[in-house]
Amino acid sequence: MPDRLYFTDSDESNTLIASDPFALLIGFALDQQITVQKAFSGPLAIRERIGSLDAETLATADLEPVFRTPPAIHRFPGSMARRVHDLAVHIRDHYDGDASRVWGDTTDGAALRANLSALPGFGEMKVKALGAVLAKRFGVEVARELVPAHPTLGDVDSPQALADYQAAKRAHKAEWMKARAAS
Repeated sequence: MPDRLYFTDSDESNTLIASDPFALLIGFALDQQITVQKAFSGPLAIRERIGSLDAETLATADLEPVFRTPPAIHRFPGSMARRVHDLAVHIRDHYDGDASRVWGDTTDGAALRANLSALPGFGEMKVKALGAVLAKRFGVEVARELVPAHPTLGDVDSPQALADYQAAKRAHKAEWMKARAAS
C-alpha cells in the first residue's frame, strides 16, 4: 500500500486517501465536474467537519449542510451530499462498513467490476479508473483486467504525473466526445 497518493496539493489529503479505503471511494464519488484535486480533498474536509469517515456515521448524518458550509466540498453540494450518503449506506449495508472489502472480497476481475459498478455514482469510467489505481498503486491483482489502455489516475505517482495525467485526460475526453458525436 502506498503511503500517499498524489491526487491533491495537500499531503494530509494524499495520505488519507491512500490509507483509508472509504476515503478513496469518496474521492472517486466526488470526482465529477470538479478538479481531481478538489474531489480528492473532499474526504479530508468531510472528516474535519464531521469528525469521522466511518460509513455508519456518514450513513446516518445529514451531509448537505456539511457539503454546503464554505468552502463548499463540491460545486453541486446537494447532489454530491446525497451520493456520498448513498455510498456510505451501501458500504455499511453490503460490506459491514469496511470499504476495503469492495475489492478484498473478490476473486476475479468480473466480481470486482460488479462490486465497483454497484457503488452509487460509479459508471464505467470510474470503475476503470479505480481499477487502475487499485492495480497500479495498491497491487490488487484482480483489478489488472479493469485497467484501460489510456492514462488514468492509476498512472499518477507524483505531482508532475498528476499534471501529465490531467493533460492526457483532457485529450482523451476530447477524442471520446468526437467519436461519440460521429456515431
